[in-house]
Amino acid sequence: MDFGYSPKVEALCEQLRAFMDKHIVPRIRQWHDEVNQGQYPVSFMESLKEQARAEGLWNLFLPHLRDDEPGTRLTNLEYAPLAEIMGRVSWASEVFNCNAPDTGNMELLHMFATPAQRDQWLTPLLDGRIRSAFAMTEPEVASSDATNITTSIRRDGDDYVINGHKWFITNAAHPHCKLFIVMGKTDQQAPAHRQQSMILVPRDTAGVEIVRNITVVNHVAPEGHCEIVFRDVRVPAANLLGEEGSGFALAQARLGPGRIHHCMRSIGAAELALELMVERAQSRTTFGKALHEHGAVGEWIAKSRIEIEQARLLVLKAAWMIDRVGAKEARKEISMIKALVPTVYANVCERAMQVFGAMGLSPDTPLADNWTWARALRFADGPDEVHLQGIARMEIKARPYVAGATNAYLIMPARD
Repeated sequence: MDFGYSPKVEALCEQLRAFMDKHIVPRIRQWHDEVNQGQYPVSFMESLKEQARAEGLWNLFLPHLRDDEPGTRLTNLEYAPLAEIMGRVSWASEVFNCNAPDTGNMELLHMFATPAQRDQWLTPLLDGRIRSAFAMTEPEVASSDATNITTSIRRDGDDYVINGHKWFITNAAHPHCKLFIVMGKTDQQAPAHRQQSMILVPRDTAGVEIVRNITVVNHVAPEGHCEIVFRDVRVPAANLLGEEGSGFALAQARLGPGRIHHCMRSIGAAELALELMVERAQSRTTFGKALHEHGAVGEWIAKSRIEIEQARLLVLKAAWMIDRVGAKEARKEISMIKALVPTVYANVCERAMQVFGAMGLSPDTPLADNWTWARALRFADGPDEVHLQGIARMEIKARPYVAGATNAYLIMPARD
């Protein structure tokens, strides 16, 4: 088993690190200053995107790019260390057109869009000219079970009419967001997993109202996690993505790659938190000793390294499986990393914050914002509990119960 990356990937990693160090890290303060002034920092973001694309660091996430589509075709396994490098700065992935939820939406359009839909929406997304959002979660129902959604998508002649209430819709406040992929029900009488459909809704369609950008643990995301109301929103029937009743299957196809990308980036952010913790533990002294010489802090550093390495290996295995057998067959591994990585990420940030003391709670380090996002990731793309239940079901199914099957391994008292 070879744990190394290919020369091609190593070269891309080196190129990406150099780009991050030269162009992105120096902009971190400006990013925060502009966001704190209530504006999305589109000024320098667009110039950074142009530079990234010119250097070939563009659309690295999509393994099945066509020859006429911009980007570098990489496997999921090859993309993993690159996503990790991007994850060190929360907004960096957008510079390379590799940010959520656009990556998942582009995957979805790539697999299921008609030629006209590809021309209208996928091409500008791949070019980085527009942004998009995925509207599934609803406040009135437990949306971890997608069969619960209540948004109505009703056929009316040559149109569909949409009525519903969504929230925590990421990217909806981005000034370049032009498309919502909306999941709703087209047939309440169909079997539970065939009631849902997806439809493409331009942001400026009449009846679409963004109510608010919801803060997440009091953190304001400039791209938004928005509450949206759809009131008699009318779009052409040609905007249906896939076919009626395919919405649940499309959602599952979309969420697999999206989940692993979140985990890849989270490994990078956790690595940064550990680096910050180690440097702080060496530079600060209390009671005559460096912080790392205190037993608790040394243990935090060691545990963080162990947990990150474990998480990374499992993420790489999941990526390898998606490449070999597809996301559907790798669903257990995807669920395992989704249930594991956000907790590891949060734990490492938590320890680093403690080592930094009060500064760790302030905006002077990325730790507080990263801890917030790590906590939010335990809900994104399905809460921990749903993934854990799914893993358990797959384990039970793989090992049908046979009475006494493990008796040979038990040390039991002899019987007369």
